[in-house]
Amino acid sequence: MSATIESQVHNAIDAAALVDVQRQFFASGKTKDIEFRIQQLKKLKQLIIDNEQNIMDALKKDLNKSPMEAYGTEIGFMLADIDHTLRDIRALAKPRKVKTPLFHQLGSSWVQAEPYGVTYVIAPWNYPFQLALSPMVGAIAAGNTCIIKPSEMAENTSILLEQLINQHFEEGFLKVVLGGVTESKALLEQRFDYIFFTGGTEVGRYIYQCAAKFLTPVTLELGGKSPCFIDETFNTNWGIKRLVWGKFTNAGQTCVAPDYILVDKKVKQKFVDLFIQTTKDFFGENPQQSPDYGRIINERHFMRLSRMLEKGTVLMGGQTDISNLYIAPTLLDSVSVEDVVMQEEIFGPILPVITYEKLDDAIKLVNSRNKPLALYIFSEDKMYQERILNEVSSGNASINECLMHVAQFELPFGGVGESGIGAYHGKLSFETFSHMKGVLKKSTITDLKQRFPPYTEGGTNLIKKMIGWFL
Repeated sequence: MSATIESQVHNAIDAAALVDVQRQFFASGKTKDIEFRIQQLKKLKQLIIDNEQNIMDALKKDLNKSPMEAYGTEIGFMLADIDHTLRDIRALAKPRKVKTPLFHQLGSSWVQAEPYGVTYVIAPWNYPFQLALSPMVGAIAAGNTCIIKPSEMAENTSILLEQLINQHFEEGFLKVVLGGVTESKALLEQRFDYIFFTGGTEVGRYIYQCAAKFLTPVTLELGGKSPCFIDETFNTNWGIKRLVWGKFTNAGQTCVAPDYILVDKKVKQKFVDLFIQTTKDFFGENPQQSPDYGRIINERHFMRLSRMLEKGTVLMGGQTDISNLYIAPTLLDSVSVEDVVMQEEIFGPILPVITYEKLDDAIKLVNSRNKPLALYIFSEDKMYQERILNEVSSGNASINECLMHVAQFELPFGGVGESGIGAYHGKLSFETFSHMKGVLKKSTITDLKQRFPPYTEGGTNLIKKMIGWFL
């Protein structure tokens, strides 16, 4: 744990007491009031607006994020998320009537959303502001309390989050807990009503095991090796710009960044040349001097990424500087599926290029691996697009776009298989943090006497007919 975070964590946390305070607050019923939820979301929005520069400064210190990147992927994202939630919250919280079949007459049926209770959000370091607060927005909207554990690796943003949340919201309602593994484990030993984790697959497994002790429902937003298919019809203007931008945003430290390229052999050189030129257009001849290019989060991840450069042929980039935590935007050729760069999620600015002659082979390669969080297709050929969409399973997919599906709040965002469990964003965030309770209400004016003992053969036959007709 960093010295700065350590200075904020004076004593070992009393995890049980923290959860108990929130459980008492939830029991008060305050969070079930829709007006209370709206008020808290509006307060959060104003806090973000008022602290825009402080947030940008923290993100700059942690990840060297440019103002544009910090606003677009973190601050602006959160403001849009809150606005979208405020627009829909009353409709989402309202009981939803469903059809009541004839067999259940005289009666009515509806689904009503109820909050789980005390929730726990565990956030990662790569988008440390957005990925801590976006799940929390869903928890608030659904009427829960929330404990948030930001990543100690993004220490400046974590400390700012603690100040913003803990100084402006009641402890029983929202609470940011600083610290590292010790604090995270102490909290995971407690009984929560819902756990939301964003991070790596191995930690996700551990959290799933902890949740299983109490049968606590979870959302696991994980990652994986997201493939990017390129055919001979790929767009050489906006398409290639979107791909380069998506790969090198946040220096590639994005769970949905393209992790490797599968390009038709006929257009490989054309693709490589355009990719290299577009990268130069974005970041100049020396990206280390660009104000728009980020840095690796710490030395451990820097060394992990550096080892990935030991195999393959560098087509672009490859330069590293540990003193600045800088790894250049890099394009790799001649890699083997057995190399580390093709075995692990890269989570950095390195992009292997693999060619194929038959699309069948490319699809087979992707399907031989764990299901990815994202799938990218750069092609103008609708049959090519549809075939990949239909034959490759992934959490989400984008055609001729990169990363931006995450900011489409009408779409669910989540993984499948080892890339995650559950989804959120937009109304799915509300539903994720809600138990959808089904209610059947019946009149006591009359009923079918044959449903009650003593049973008769005639009654049984009548019930058989009614079940077939009226259910």
